[in-house]
Amino acid sequence: MECKISLERLSESQHGQVKYASAFVDEHIQEISLEDGYLRIVHTSPNGDEAIRERVERLIERFSKGDFGFKENVLFRNEVSVPYSGDIIRELVESKSIKVLEPGLFIFREPFSSLMRFLDYSFVTKIANRFQVKEESYPAVIHSETLNKTNHFTSFPEHIHFLTHLREDLDVIESFSDSIRATGGWKDELPLDLNATMPKPKFTMNPSTCYHCYEGLQGETLEGDGIVVTAVAKCHRFESKNHTDFGRLLDFSMREIIFVGKPDFVKENRLKSIEYIKELAVEWEVDSLLEIANDPFFTNDFQVKASFQRNQEMKYELRLTIPYLDKSIACSSVNFHSNTFGNAFDIKVGKRAAVTGCVGFGIERWAFAFLAQYGMDEADWPASFREQYHAWQQKSL
Repeated sequence: MECKISLERLSESQHGQVKYASAFVDEHIQEISLEDGYLRIVHTSPNGDEAIRERVERLIERFSKGDFGFKENVLFRNEVSVPYSGDIIRELVESKSIKVLEPGLFIFREPFSSLMRFLDYSFVTKIANRFQVKEESYPAVIHSETLNKTNHFTSFPEHIHFLTHLREDLDVIESFSDSIRATGGWKDELPLDLNATMPKPKFTMNPSTCYHCYEGLQGETLEGDGIVVTAVAKCHRFESKNHTDFGRLLDFSMREIIFVGKPDFVKENRLKSIEYIKELAVEWEVDSLLEIANDPFFTNDFQVKASFQRNQEMKYELRLTIPYLDKSIACSSVNFHSNTFGNAFDIKVGKRAAVTGCVGFGIERWAFAFLAQYGMDEADWPASFREQYHAWQQKSL
């Protein structure tokens, strides 16, 4: 079945966010596209078109409220005439540099995997190390109680990957094993009674690197003006049909620089990090722009959260262009959280709650976007980038 829904009540700048959110309205949706001011949805929902239409209209109503229309607010633009405009994903697949397991889930091989390691190394040495930074290492899972303190369950419930296990019950374990054996192995189409076989999840996959930093500082009082921490972690976000979009991964690597301390300490370091990112974009000659942004909040208080985030300039994104798609994707973000996490985790500086901010670098996204602009032939890469990459290769031998 197919239905088309008018987006005339929304500004054109909101169409992409409605398309993104619509992927979550029904599990039977197969395809979503934007066509001449309409949202086209192909689906197999047993409830028919009207059920899909009613839910999308609820999203449209939610997005239509508020006093802004996601206007572009570009703070910096680095315009570069890049040499490549081919379908880089297809080229990477054909060269076996990546293996697509399913939309959003890849295996990365050489030379793509080396490029990822070089990028992470560069973000540490070129940006993180310009602060008095401490390196930390975090697990890929996070306790549900910790995630609850970040308000992730109420802001981004659609993204959460829950982690659980079979109940500690011999009958349950043996029955599960016997049923799998009897059906000839795991079958996606066969039902599984989750309540009978598995307990309520105590853990989820970690959706953001910085959450573990705040968890690690819980109940502490920091000395001086504050601290700067850096870490790289595997993060996980379920994005439904949006995983078919360029750069939207189910499992991805996020390098972060995290500031925790007094307001001026965090704000000043955040501003410095913005300048360092701009310098890097110019040095590496990536076609890019830095703009004020907001997170893709999903719940019905979307407009309040998104409007506040934009009006207070709490989030900036560095977006790299993808020439063959004639679009850009966010590869780095610079965020200010005020004292939200300081209060939630009881982190203090003196007698006051600490404020926090972070800078994130999506490693795979940076690699995809760079190659989308310059291709696989290193001879076409910017001289500064190529020289630094080759110097790093020699060091890592």
